[in-house]
Amino acid sequence: MPDRAALSDEQLAELLAQLPDADSVEMKVTVPEEAHRSSVAALGMDPLDAQIRQVFFFDTPDLALDAAGVVVRARRVQGKGDDSVVKLRPVQPAEIPHRLRRSPSFGVEIDAMPGGFVCSASMKRALGPAGGVKETVHGERPLRKLFSKEQRAYYAEHAPAGIDFEDLTMLGPIFVLKLKWAPAGLGRKLVAEFWLYPDESRILELSSKCLPAETFTAAAELRAYLAGRAVDLAGEQATKTRRALEYFSAHLAVPA
Repeated sequence: MPDRAALSDEQLAELLAQLPDADSVEMKVTVPEEAHRSSVAALGMDPLDAQIRQVFFFDTPDLALDAAGVVVRARRVQGKGDDSVVKLRPVQPAEIPHRLRRSPSFGVEIDAMPGGFVCSASMKRALGPAGGVKETVHGERPLRKLFSKEQRAYYAEHAPAGIDFEDLTMLGPIFVLKLKWAPAGLGRKLVAEFWLYPDESRILELSSKCLPAETFTAAAELRAYLAGRAVDLAGEQATKTRRALEYFSAHLAVPA
């Protein structure tokens, strides 16, 4: 989450410049693994209220899309259905073409965490309960069918030349538990995501969304709420997507 004192003058100036052209800000903090149990108890989280998700990324074995700032992802979401996204990060919001901003499937969000932030631009598609992600990852359906014409055009514009959907490898799945609730004393919704990796490591990320104009007020409220419940805000900030991509890429490279 952004903290005026923690950001350098240059970072603060850049953030203030990006806020007017963003659609939303998501404040995030990664809880150190050794503090997961105590944080769950302190925040009153009930795992039985969590939504189950399966997350699949698609990239080349050497992560050429990641190197170009492109993320291709599909999800299966309990009780909601499948979805897909093509995401580009980092971006400068003011430089995004108006034709993209007019699309209801397109959004610009700033992810803010202790000590930094990144702005991303996503083209999303809701696929519904029979969206086809399961069939696609089992090789029964072409990957490109999960993505709309808009998404495929967005991908073609930013992916490295010569890398088509047919060239991508599945990196996943990651098992995710997502819990959303409105804690007493915070005044806004809080989201907890547990990402469980095949090597038995895990990430617990806490987050809350707000409008760009509310960023610093919302960040201060969230920080005070979490600190008041002894949630560790000073741990190393992990990136869920990065860890997933690096794990599965390395796994593909291991000889059978």
